[in-house]
Amino acid sequence: AYVDGLVSVIGHADRARPLRDYCTGLLLPCERKSVEPMAAVTAPERTAAQHQSLLHFVGEGRWSDEKVLSKVRKMVLPAIERAGPIEAWIIDDTAFPKKGTHSVGVARQYCGQLGKQDNCQVAVSLSVANHHASLPVAYRLYLSEAWASDAARRKKVGVPDQIGFQTKIEIALDQIRAACTAGLPRGVVLMDAGYGNHSDLRTALTTLELSYVAGILSSTTVWAPGTGPLPPKSYVPGRGRPTKQLRRDAQHQPIKVKDLALSLPAKAWRPITWREGSNVSLKSRFGRVRICIARRDFNRSERWPEEWLLIEWPKGEKEPTKYWLSSLPPDIGFARLVDIAKLRWRIERDYQELKQETGLDHFEGRGWRGFHHHATLCIAAYGFLISERETIPPSGHRSSTPGKKSLLPENYRPRGSAVQDRTSHPKLDRNDATIPERCAHQSPATMSVLYCSYPKPH
Repeated sequence: AYVDGLVSVIGHADRARPLRDYCTGLLLPCERKSVEPMAAVTAPERTAAQHQSLLHFVGEGRWSDEKVLSKVRKMVLPAIERAGPIEAWIIDDTAFPKKGTHSVGVARQYCGQLGKQDNCQVAVSLSVANHHASLPVAYRLYLSEAWASDAARRKKVGVPDQIGFQTKIEIALDQIRAACTAGLPRGVVLMDAGYGNHSDLRTALTTLELSYVAGILSSTTVWAPGTGPLPPKSYVPGRGRPTKQLRRDAQHQPIKVKDLALSLPAKAWRPITWREGSNVSLKSRFGRVRICIARRDFNRSERWPEEWLLIEWPKGEKEPTKYWLSSLPPDIGFARLVDIAKLRWRIERDYQELKQETGLDHFEGRGWRGFHHHATLCIAAYGFLISERETIPPSGHRSSTPGKKSLLPENYRPRGSAVQDRTSHPKLDRNDATIPERCAHQSPATMSVLYCSYPKPH
């Protein structure tokens, strides 16, 4: 029934079978969720024909990612909202390490998965979330300036003509504007310092009447309570043109948020528990204070609006570890502010499960269309798991049926692999054991996304 809903927006009737097979393959316990292994497990008696069918469907099929993602959210959001209203919109990006330079968008850039600069692709996404679940509703590959301006490479991998260079911030803002236009249930926009430190993005969110909790760097300058810039100079007739700009002098200077945090008294810090984890409560020490940012306010005629500065300083650490700016109301409770800020962890769970359970990072094609089609179908499969999660008890058995045989034919060997090797690309980071933001790799047969016990909303 879920796939039938997707079929209604995917176009030609002859796409229904490969759509069903591709989504099925993404949920089956095969080692990799690239086209060839999925062809083998979904049609073992006609693997070659199935391989061509799925390859054409995902790599060349002229169906709309936007329409499919729209249908996914229409089918899945009711299941998420049964546990409570949407509380947050989360913007972030995820990286896919790659060898070579031919795959669309591959460039030497920061790779969060590796924690350093390396060859990779980067995609920007927007997710909607509450404490029960989250769902990506927009997803787009980032193209560096070198890629966006290279006509030959663009043509080779099929980058659409209307796609030009945009920063990740601009892509994220476009996704947020589209979500507003589509009428998605609104939430507080959450972002890490990679996005939150950009004041233009925060200002644009305020213009869209969206509140935010934005990570910032410790070097961000603000005006502490009771301080601020000097007002514009008084105009004296006959002495030049009047000025409307705020001023600073030696006694009126902003302060870095790190220095402000270190100057707060001991009574400003409170231990707060924000979530019950699977084994222990997640808690830390926090402080908050009302401030105004100081970014280039000497070019303004009035101060920036007052907002919250939230600071995390875990006990035992020499200095604070995280800082956020928030435009949430002045009367919001302290624990509630922390709870919303920490809800950004759901995007990490999204990426973890999309990669581990539905093979988001297993696509092996080079083209723009295939990259986005594969991601769209991974999100569709993930949405199905979210919508079905509540039908399975949290204490359900995590292992597969005892004695269940692999769905791969016994004589199946991926193209180009050694006889003893069961994966065609052993260097493509199958287990990601060294990745800090992901938990240890689970057996593909466990389907942990269905059986994981999630924290209950406060």
